[in-house]
Amino acid sequence: MTIIRTLAAAGVAAAAMPAGAQEARTSMEPPMTVSPALDRATRDTLLGEVWQDEQLSQRDRGLVTIAALVARNQTAGLDEYVGRALDAGVEPSEISETLYHLAYYAGWQNAMAAEPVVAEVFASRDIGADAMPAVDPSDMLPLDDEAEAQRQSNVQSQYGDVSQGVVNATEQLLFRDLWLRPALAARDRSMVTVAALIAGGHTEQITFHLGRAMDNGLTKPEASAMLHHLAFYAGWPNIFSAMPVAKDVFESRAN
Repeated sequence: MTIIRTLAAAGVAAAAMPAGAQEARTSMEPPMTVSPALDRATRDTLLGEVWQDEQLSQRDRGLVTIAALVARNQTAGLDEYVGRALDAGVEPSEISETLYHLAYYAGWQNAMAAEPVVAEVFASRDIGADAMPAVDPSDMLPLDDEAEAQRQSNVQSQYGDVSQGVVNATEQLLFRDLWLRPALAARDRSMVTVAALIAGGHTEQITFHLGRAMDNGLTKPEASAMLHHLAFYAGWPNIFSAMPVAKDVFESRAN
C-alpha cells in the first residue's frame, strides 16, 4: 500500500545516490514521507483495524473496494486491491464480471480504464482466458417474471416519454441479461452496485439497490460494515449522504 510504495521509492532513490549520500539517507529511520500521519493511519487504522473487522469478510471487502475504486476512476493502487481480493478468495471470473457489471453502473470508461490494470495482475499470477466467464452463458439465473414486469411497468409509465431507449435498454441489457449472468452471485452484484453508487455519490439510487441487496442475502451487519469500510475509500461526505438512505431502508425492513 502507501507505506510499501514509500519504502520502495526510498530504496530506488538511495540506489542512485553516491555512497556517502546513501549512508546518510539510509540512516534515517523511518524514511521521510510526504504524510507520516497518512501512512500510520493506512497501516494501523485502515489495514490494521478496518480490514480485520470480521463483520464483513475480507472477500467482500475486496469486491467492495474494487467497485469503489472503479466507480471513482481511481486506477492508482487498484492492482494492490485486486491482488488482495484474489488472496481473500474472490475468483478471477468474479472480478471480470464485476468490471462488466460496473460498466453499466459506474460508466463504460471507468470500467475500461480498470481493465488493463486487472489484466496485469492476472498475467502476473498466470490467470488466463480459461478463467474468465463466458461471454454468452448457457445457463442464466432464473428471472422473477412478475417482479420484472412490475418494475418495467413502473419505469415505462414514469420515463417512457423521456427516453424510451433508456427504458428499453434497462429492461433488455440490465434486468433480462446482466443481472441473470451466473458468474457473479446476485448478492455480490447488489453489493458492488451499492458500493459503486455510494462511491459515486448517487444517493437517490441507493434505496432500491440496498433493498435488493438485502433481499439477495446481504445482512444488516454486513451492510453497516460496508458503510464503515467505504467511508475510507469514498470519503466521509459520501458516506454521510448515504447514511440517511441506509437508515430508512433498515427501518423499513424492521417493521
